[in-house]
Amino acid sequence: MPAPRGPASAALTEYLRLEDHGTTRLDDDALHNDVSAAVAASPDILIDDDLQLALFLMYELHYTGIDGVRDELEWSSSLIAARGELERGFEAGLRDAVTMPELPLPSAEQVAEALFELTAPTPGPSLARYIAKNATREQLHEFLIQRSIYTLKEADPDTWMIPRLRGRAKAALIEIQTDEYGGGRQERIHANLYARTMRGAGLDDSYGAYLDLVPAITLTSLNMTTMFGLHRRLRGASVGHLAAFEMTSSLPSRMIAEGFRRNGYGDQVTDYFDEHVEADAVHEQIAARDLAGGLVEAQPELLADVMFGAAACLTIDGRAADHIRSRWEAGETSLRHAFTLEAA
Repeated sequence: MPAPRGPASAALTEYLRLEDHGTTRLDDDALHNDVSAAVAASPDILIDDDLQLALFLMYELHYTGIDGVRDELEWSSSLIAARGELERGFEAGLRDAVTMPELPLPSAEQVAEALFELTAPTPGPSLARYIAKNATREQLHEFLIQRSIYTLKEADPDTWMIPRLRGRAKAALIEIQTDEYGGGRQERIHANLYARTMRGAGLDDSYGAYLDLVPAITLTSLNMTTMFGLHRRLRGASVGHLAAFEMTSSLPSRMIAEGFRRNGYGDQVTDYFDEHVEADAVHEQIAARDLAGGLVEAQPELLADVMFGAAACLTIDGRAADHIRSRWEAGETSLRHAFTLEAA
């Protein structure tokens, strides 16, 4: 259980601890009220440490759980009610922050063309370019810590989509996910490759080990992906998000691998990124045409959601990357407080 970051996450962690020990809260609405008040008071929910941590913990109960918290609480009515309040504020914040692209015609080729245009590489500063040319070993450790929040469970939020899709889109998603899960080989599961990368850099690869260190925007990125995956009504956004994610991974992965090699790291550390240079170059075609395009051709009413999901991926992941790069360029840590392997 991480340390709370404000009233909502404090109320949630208290609730989880009380429930785990069989203690009944005197006011069953207290959690909902505390979360509602925090949502109403937040100036920007997308970078609110308290609310993003609370949402992250609520979602974690649907993954592998939290140490010391009973599995039965996954579907606690009090938790679900509070989560719904938080999600409404979160989705509203996302829709306010994301600039919608122009909608293409609802055909597979037109959707793919629009997605390739939306995700085309741009010149200028980027986190991947900074890592390739400038990042120190300490900054590379920070990068691995930041990415661990999603990547140690890579692909899991998108797997919730499988029973919600049909036909061409379902087949495309399963093809992508099969690669993500190593084609049936445990050692090639992408999350396991990333764990190996962390060990090779001297870091702890256990999930959540560095949760207290990462800022809100890092949690926002995963929370968005999880929310899209958990809600059937958002399946179009989930598909668009995955398509944009796959279409913007190959070239940055090549640059990131260069940065690690420049700092003296070998194949144990770079294997994860090398794998994504090749795999995502294939995935981007499948994701754009067969997954996103196939879904829109079958269900044209989901076109706007698909494009929203793609734009949301670029917006939030772009903010997370810009946060890291701008802190580094200012000579500061990108984490909530400085971290060194020696101190750890």
